[in-house]
Order: sequence, then C-alpha cells, then structure tokens
Amino acid sequence: MSGLNIDRAFALEQVENDEDLLQQLFTILQQSCATDLALMKKGVADGCPAQVQAAAHSIKGASASLGIRGLRDAALSIELDAKRCHLEWVERRIPQLEKMLEELKKF
Repeated sequence: MSGLNIDRAFALEQVENDEDLLQQLFTILQQSCATDLALMKKGVADGCPAQVQAAAHSIKGASASLGIRGLRDAALSIELDAKRCHLEWVERRIPQLEKMLEELKKF
C-alpha cells in the first residue's frame, strides 16, 4: 500500500481503535471517492474546473480524516490544478488517483 501511504495508527486513533468501524469508514470512503471521481471526470470533459476542484477537495478531506496521505496528496494536486484551470494536468493525474482507489479496495 505504498502509494496510499496510510497512517494506520492515526486512522485507528480516529475510531478509538475500532477495527470494524475503520473498515466501514474505508468502505464509505471508497463509495464517496467513486462518486467524486465520476464528477471530476465529468468536470474535465465539460471544461468545468470548479466541479473538478470541488470533487478533489472532497476526496482530499475524506482521505485526510482517515490518514490516507498518498490519496490526500494526489487529490490536493488535482484540486490545485483545477483551481489554476489546468484541466489538461488534471486529466493526466486521474489515472494515478484511480490506481490509488483500486489499491484502497484491497486494504
């Protein structure tokens, strides 16, 4: 899980060491990120940086709250690219984000 760079101790601290709850939150995060990823792709296709930025911000916040540093950093990069209206850069970063989300499913 090197790409995700999960701070497991931090994640467990957030759920008071409840492994089951942490797994449930990871599942919810996966679902939420899938929705945000679809919005991000649509935003790129429609030329709407604000939509991309909002979706990336959502992923960034959710992953940060669970200590998933790699995913947070990838989402932050996309958020900043969208803020600067560099949707072509976002488009190049999306496959990395997709790979991380696939990795998260295995966690």
